[in-house]
Amino acid sequence: MTGAAHRPAAAPLPWDDIIRFGLGVLRLSPDALWSLTLPEIAAAARRGAGLAPPARADLDALLAAFPDE
Repeated sequence: MTGAAHRPAAAPLPWDDIIRFGLGVLRLSPDALWSLTLPEIAAAARRGAGLAPPARADLDALLAAFPDE
């Protein structure tokens, strides 16, 4: 027998939660959501947990450094 026969069954992915997070929280288009890998979605979820949005001064500095032309 191979080692795979002794592995416990993996829990199914919570696709409803992933789709709700990608479309609702991240506000991605369906194409953008489905182009992400699972590690990228997980990183986005970790990054969004408990972080404050950027301060206005930080946004103003970015706008000054990278103006729209």
